[in-house]
Amino acid sequence: MESVRLNVALLRRKVPNLTSAAKSVGLRPATVSNLCTGKIPVGRAEVRTIIALADLAECSLDELILRGEKVDMIETKIKAIDLLAPLTKGGTNGLVARPGMGQLVVLAELYYRLKRDGYTSIMLSPKGEHPEVEEILDHVDFTVNTIEEAYQKIMELGPNKDLIFTADRGHVANGNIQDLHYKLEKIGMNTVTTFLLDLSGQVVDEDLPYGPLETLWQFDADLAARHKYPAINPLQSTSSVLEGAHLDQHHLTIQQRSQKLLRRYRELRSLVQVRGMDLLPETEIQTYKRGERLEAYLTQPFFVAEPFSGKKGEDVDLPTMLEDIRKILEGSYDSAEVNSLSYIGTIK
Repeated sequence: MESVRLNVALLRRKVPNLTSAAKSVGLRPATVSNLCTGKIPVGRAEVRTIIALADLAECSLDELILRGEKVDMIETKIKAIDLLAPLTKGGTNGLVARPGMGQLVVLAELYYRLKRDGYTSIMLSPKGEHPEVEEILDHVDFTVNTIEEAYQKIMELGPNKDLIFTADRGHVANGNIQDLHYKLEKIGMNTVTTFLLDLSGQVVDEDLPYGPLETLWQFDADLAARHKYPAINPLQSTSSVLEGAHLDQHHLTIQQRSQKLLRRYRELRSLVQVRGMDLLPETEIQTYKRGERLEAYLTQPFFVAEPFSGKKGEDVDLPTMLEDIRKILEGSYDSAEVNSLSYIGTIK
């Protein structure tokens, strides 16, 4: 099947305030967001939606729709990310969380892991007072204060260096990030992977908090409250890498089966909290227990958290993770204690 996706970079450049623009022509911002991240394949979108987006961007359909271009993932060896919403190499990846859900810890862990793989990180200092950011600066290679400094540092490091660039939403709202991306696109600089976050937590209530994204990580209040970290929502997080033509079919199948199980488990968990397990049919009890074990397995000890957790950080490569999850889905670990699957790397 031919790979078809939206030209997210073009939309970012041409329609900075996509939320308002989409609403003005009768499009739901959530639909546009899902098209950008691949949660809704372009081939399943209504024709009027694609035409409306092309009109907003003042471009042709051929410019808006990219064909045959592969979207590469960066393997982080973080189970929840690599399974549910893989990091898009060279793309823009947004973190959506309220304070206290662990987004900065995830960011610091990504800096740590990607640095081992040869990436260099640059952080644009957020506007205002954010003392919590100080805790992750030890894991950042370079900190800059303006978008101009960021551009100069990227140019200094050169096009042959894989870079991670991070900015707070304040720089998105004023158009600085769009300007930076446009400058980099003009010179063919495609080695910069961007992370966007919002330290205020206001983005949780918006459909397109950062404009078009290749990857969206939605953090989950319930997981955070139960200390299931990384607290990445398994149903709301998504990535353009997940489009069928971009991802290995085995990976995609396991991802879809996992989401289906976790969706039903979450429904059953709400019932169990109110009524207990006694009223669940036997088949639903099995679904509940497997979902419980999969949720536990997707927790993971982080290297940057070792001084606080007392647990050694763990890497889990993609093939191993997919095989572990296949066995959970098929019942090989139905007799395992849930706690034995929490905060481990691979299943020994």
